[in-house]
Amino acid sequence: MEIKQSFLLALKSLSTSKIRALLTMLGIIIGVGAVIVIISLGDGLQKMMSDQFDKMGANLIQVSVFTTGSSREATADDMYELVNKNPKYLSAVSPYVSVSTTSARTPNETFTPKTVVGVSEDYANIRALTIEEGRFLQYVDVLRSQKVCVIGSYINKEYYNGSALGQTLGLNGYTYTIVGILEETAESRKDSEDDQILIPYTNAEKLNSAFSGSVAMYQTYMMSGTSKDTASIARGIIEKKLTAIYGDDDEYSPFMVVTSAEMLDMMNTMMNTLMVVLVAIAGISLMVGGIGIMNIMLVSVSERTREIGIRKSLGAKRRDIRTQFIIEAATTSAIGGIIGIAFGFLMAKIATVIVNSLMSGGTEFTAIVSLTAVGVAFGVSVGVGILFGYLPANKASKLNPIDALRYD
Repeated sequence: MEIKQSFLLALKSLSTSKIRALLTMLGIIIGVGAVIVIISLGDGLQKMMSDQFDKMGANLIQVSVFTTGSSREATADDMYELVNKNPKYLSAVSPYVSVSTTSARTPNETFTPKTVVGVSEDYANIRALTIEEGRFLQYVDVLRSQKVCVIGSYINKEYYNGSALGQTLGLNGYTYTIVGILEETAESRKDSEDDQILIPYTNAEKLNSAFSGSVAMYQTYMMSGTSKDTASIARGIIEKKLTAIYGDDDEYSPFMVVTSAEMLDMMNTMMNTLMVVLVAIAGISLMVGGIGIMNIMLVSVSERTREIGIRKSLGAKRRDIRTQFIIEAATTSAIGGIIGIAFGFLMAKIATVIVNSLMSGGTEFTAIVSLTAVGVAFGVSVGVGILFGYLPANKASKLNPIDALRYD
């Protein structure tokens, strides 16, 4: 029997019992859909993270120094000295001091910004920030601890009706003058990068000391390498300097130096591991679907025993019978795979809407349905059908034609 004729017979067999066929395909549909959704979410998250790291700056190096209580601690002056001595590999540094405050005050109301951070005049260049109005913090602001600040576009529009430049802002009982407004980066949404306040880091340190009465447990520095190619060398220079200050302890290191490329690699590694685990779990649905196909094909062999006997008595060979039932199993799983692909596309769209509704900060997420994911999912679904359909097909091919003709 030709493969085309076997395929048409398979379609006819499925159409005669639509509910049974649909229930048989259900495991394949769910499995294929789940695989597509998981891979699409993973690809979308990786792209979103890559975009976020690009915004942070390809040359960004983040240094975290933990307080040890010893007489010798790394200071901002040490970091500035490091940059000045290595202009070939390091271009700028800014302390990054999060202020321990929960609210800010305009002349008319109190609100809670996403972040209040103390930085230096180089922070705008390190993070590639653009000033829409006014100016950014200057060296003199940091040196003299002047009470000036730069705010995000959300704060400007929401609390100052778009005219915040030159007005005042209260932080922990101190009044700051708004000297700059950052360019909108996240559609001026609350809890986004547009909902932040930047002040001189010298002020931030004093605010924290007055607020908590203690020294911070760790310090963070944002540094910029001269290029992506020299980032690893710059990282080594920073580690060498900090090791000279704190000593080389194999069990405990009071500092951590991470480049933006390394952070992205770590996140991608974690995402890939998680995706492998989730796809393996989704593969269980495909296995269950395959068992369902094998079960229904065994039933089909029993129901069509006399048909098999007649075909064998008319000259059909074992491979013809085997091929027919394998094609029927593959057709069943292939149709289930096609429905599963459509189901996966739909669920990916729904997942995109749900994730975006749950996320804050103006970050856009899109589940990416790749042709590779679709091809792999469909290929696996057909393979499962062939694999689990072989046993019933082989059983049917081995039936004795005389016994099959006498079967009731």
